[in-house]
Order: sequence, then C-alpha cells, then structure tokens
Amino acid sequence: MVEKITSYLKKYFSNGPKFIFMSVSIILIALTVLIFSTRKTITVSVDGQDKQITTFSRTYKKALSNNNIVVGPKDKTTPSLDSRVEEGKKISIKRAVKVHVEADGKQVTIESAEQNVEKMLQAEGIGLQDFDKVYPAKDLAIKDGLKVVITRVETKEVKENKKIDYTTVVKKDDEMEQGKNKVIQEGQLGEKETVTKVIYENGKEVSRKVITEIIKKQPVQKVVAMGTLSTYTPSRGGKVAYTKSMRMRATAYTADYESTGKSPGNAGFGITATGTVAKRNSNSYSSIAVDPRVIPLGTKLYVDGYGYAVAEDTGGAIKGNKIDLFFNSSSEADNWGVRWVNVYVVK
Repeated sequence: MVEKITSYLKKYFSNGPKFIFMSVSIILIALTVLIFSTRKTITVSVDGQDKQITTFSRTYKKALSNNNIVVGPKDKTTPSLDSRVEEGKKISIKRAVKVHVEADGKQVTIESAEQNVEKMLQAEGIGLQDFDKVYPAKDLAIKDGLKVVITRVETKEVKENKKIDYTTVVKKDDEMEQGKNKVIQEGQLGEKETVTKVIYENGKEVSRKVITEIIKKQPVQKVVAMGTLSTYTPSRGGKVAYTKSMRMRATAYTADYESTGKSPGNAGFGITATGTVAKRNSNSYSSIAVDPRVIPLGTKLYVDGYGYAVAEDTGGAIKGNKIDLFFNSSSEADNWGVRWVNVYVVK
C-alpha cells in the first residue's frame, strides 16, 4: 500500500524536499489508518466471567493465544476458534469438567463441556438403547466430579412348551372293601405354550412375566375308586362286608304256638310277615323278625353269633332296637335266650 502511494507521488511531484515531506506524511497517515482498522476490542467470557481484550489478530484462536488464554481440547467456544474476529463481538468459552462414567462393566473419567448428561454421552460416542437406564437424569447439567451410571437393559421373549399336571379325583365306591382302591381312569398330562418376557440389567435377569399362554392339549384327570365298604371277621372265620352296624337286643322264636300263636295245620303256620316260610339255615340266610321302622323288610344282615339273616318277619314285641331270631326248635331258642349282639347290614 505504501509503495503504491510513493509511486503515485513520484508521478505528479518532482524530486525535492517538498516531495520527501509529503511522502513521509502520507505514509504515516496510511500506517495509522491501517493500525486502527486492524485493532479490535472484543469480550472474552470464560464460564460466565467476562473480560475485554484488544487484538490485531484475524481469528479468535490467534487472539486468545496472543493474550495467553488457553483453550483446552475439550473446551467449547462460541463462535468457533477459526471464526474471524469482529469489533465488539464476544467469544464464550466453556471449560470442560471431569465426569466419571460407569458403563458396560468399565469406569472411565472423561472431560466434557457439553450442556447436559445426554449431550455428553452423545459427544463421547456412548450409545443408549431404548430401555437403557441413565442415572442421574439425561437432562441434568454436568458438573465437575459428576458420576453417571448407565444400566444396560435388554428384553427377551422366551417361548416354551410346558406340561400341565393332571388332577386326581377320588370317588367313593361302596361296592369295594374299605382300604382298597382301583384306578378307573389313568391321568394324562396336558401341554401349553407360554411366552415369557424376561428383563436383564447388565446381563443379569431381574424379572420375568408370562405374557401369553396357549393350551395345546388339555390334561385328562385321573379317577380313582376308593372302597368305603367296612368288613367284619367273625370268630367262625370268613369276612363280612357291611355298610352299617348296630348294637341290638336279640331274642329267639320258633314256629310253634308259644311263639306265633299258630299250630300245625293253620294256613299261616310257619309263614313270615313277608309270606315266606320261616327258616333257619346255618350255611345261608335265616329268617328273623325286625321293626321295619329300624330295619326295612328284605334287608340282609349278619348277626354276631347267629350268622347271615334276612329281615322277613315282624312281631308285636319287636319294637325299636330289637330283633327276634328264628330257630327250628324250642331247645335252640331257649339255648339262645336273650343277648345283646352286633348286627351288620350286609352289602
């Protein structure tokens, strides 16, 4: 610029003192203008603290360096350091702070000048999946010494086929001796398909929940018959199956006149109330008289000490908890006398 001015002066003015004076004056003016045109005053804000500096530098990077203002590699500036310096403008510097990050089984300390936790993680290339947990909150402003913990959350759906246990139903069977049982129907396992949502945090299972369940095969219940029939073993041997037992007063009678008021030749002689011929059969069922209100006629019984009997007859004196046992002869009836016996209703 100065050379152009000098060349211009030589062209229009002759050499001499006048020329020299004018040349020097113009050069000084030009230098003064140049200096003032490149001199700029700017504001530098460091973490909110402002100060003004004067600079002749073209970029903020050079201006800060010339004023011994160091910008760290993780510090953030607005505008950028490579921006052109403009008179009266402001450059803001946010100093990076140390943040401790725990993620993926590692603990690292990083420097960051980002606005909050989320932007810090993004800047450091620490990715987050949809369900990952971040503590503290992602919108929290970072500060020196802050600890950030990232919990990796993974969700899986597990499909399984499972067996369904069958139930066992017990049915009473009064045709079967007590203490015995019989399988009427075998049980069969069912099958179901379940889908379970399993949640893992940092690789460890923390919860599981069944979200769908489809029955593919219904179970078949097992049916067992359980005997309810009681048994009695007489002293003479054998086994008597019965449904009910009673303690009764037992007398004895025959077909003769003393017992029935009828004599041989009488149409009703030896005939029971049910129309059968009274009998005594030690190897089978004998006839006995009962109170039908207590023991229905036709009921088969076992009388302890007497044997098997059937309720075929009635009697005027046989009321309530009494029975009258038939014998073929008066001597047998007299020998029996009157006894308290156990009477079993035979099945």
